[in-house]
Amino acid sequence: MEPEGQMSPPGSELGDAPHPAPCDPEAATDEAQVPAVSASSEALEFLRSVGQEELNLCLFADSLVTESVSGVEVGTYTVSVQPAYYELDGMEEKCFLVHAASQGSIDGVPCGTSIIGHISYKLETLEQHLHEYVKLRGHSLDKKTQTVRQGDEIVINRIITEGEKLHRETTSHPASSLCGFISEAANLLIMRILARRKMKEPLEFLAFDEEANLCVSTYAALGSQTQMIGKQTVDVFGIERTIHSPEVPTTWQCFYLSDGHLATHVQIGSSVTIKLTEMPILSEPDEKDPKPVFEKKPLDWQEDLQLHSEFLDRKEEFISDHETYLRRHPEMKVLLADFMQFLLLRKPDDIVDFAAEYFQPFSSTHEPRDPFVSSHHTSPFHNSSH
Repeated sequence: MEPEGQMSPPGSELGDAPHPAPCDPEAATDEAQVPAVSASSEALEFLRSVGQEELNLCLFADSLVTESVSGVEVGTYTVSVQPAYYELDGMEEKCFLVHAASQGSIDGVPCGTSIIGHISYKLETLEQHLHEYVKLRGHSLDKKTQTVRQGDEIVINRIITEGEKLHRETTSHPASSLCGFISEAANLLIMRILARRKMKEPLEFLAFDEEANLCVSTYAALGSQTQMIGKQTVDVFGIERTIHSPEVPTTWQCFYLSDGHLATHVQIGSSVTIKLTEMPILSEPDEKDPKPVFEKKPLDWQEDLQLHSEFLDRKEEFISDHETYLRRHPEMKVLLADFMQFLLLRKPDDIVDFAAEYFQPFSSTHEPRDPFVSSHHTSPFHNSSH
């Protein structure tokens, strides 16, 4: 199952923070720093043209099902985009939180993918976490990829667990050399914008393939056609995306409703198709109502209700503060949901160790070690005296 081609080309990279120098293809003069591939001028112009109002129209969730060739439902696929904040060096930056997840089975093999990405208003990726797994009988494959900006570089950390073998690798690229780079999380947002615009001319961006090789990612219009959703026949607009990996190019074809809701998603060569089964409520620009005018009324303090007590005051203050924090950090619910899904999949005996090992790759202060090996090591989270 793949939110956008995962367990084949992934992508998880970065973009907008206290920015280094602006992205300028002519700024790199050292040949060793110049990438072998580059985004097209049309693609860079597209990124500059996207405004806040257009982005706000893409803030919604998609929920689809995955069907086999025979029409049997074998899994689910969800994508959501919502406003969020990203913290860097003690500063909070407004951004978008993109979360995509697919799970199910293909030919009887359980598999799934999860993408969590913070995308700036300039469509640059601030940080992305990609998790993929395939559970073959007697053999499993688990991949975790984190892409994050560190100073003037974009760093990619990968942890691949295949059976009992663990492989770690880290690669980095100068941020100035990745003008027009689109991560998998950013791609999910950009596709909605391109569908709403009914793109005409092809675009060439940069992306990373499954092996973290930098390559060209192309977008091309497939035109309009009709699709049956539930009992309705609707018009949909198609976009084809290809990551031109030096290993094996990978292509997806996606069809969207007029407002950017995903209707169909298929990876060329895959045995499954992701389809929308229920017609969503289409999102359109809101008409601004005239600003209401309120009459000023004298305040009669004698009729004003008294607060019940200082305790209730404090209690309401805490509740409001906690709710505000959760609204500003919706990624917390996303992380906990992914953890619960993986916890129920593995069903470990020691949940405390499992949780510590699951979240350890997200920490920059701990030394790496084999994931999910609590059955082989004494837990550092239990006091031997108890």
